[in-house]
Amino acid sequence: MGKIKIVQIRSIIDRPKDQKATIEALGLGRPNWEKIHNDTPQIRGMVRKVCHLVRVEEIKE
Repeated sequence: MGKIKIVQIRSIIDRPKDQKATIEALGLGRPNWEKIHNDTPQIRGMVRKVCHLVRVEEIKE
């Protein structure tokens, strides 16, 4: 299973509650915060929901 690095690039101010909750569930909260997750369909779905707020990089092991 691969890993992905998720970096928040935009603020969650004035965003709907579901997007704020998704960012928080990913372990982010402020711009330039980053988190490494396993590349699973659940995480990809969360990233897809907030794709305009984050940047995703695949990590090669």
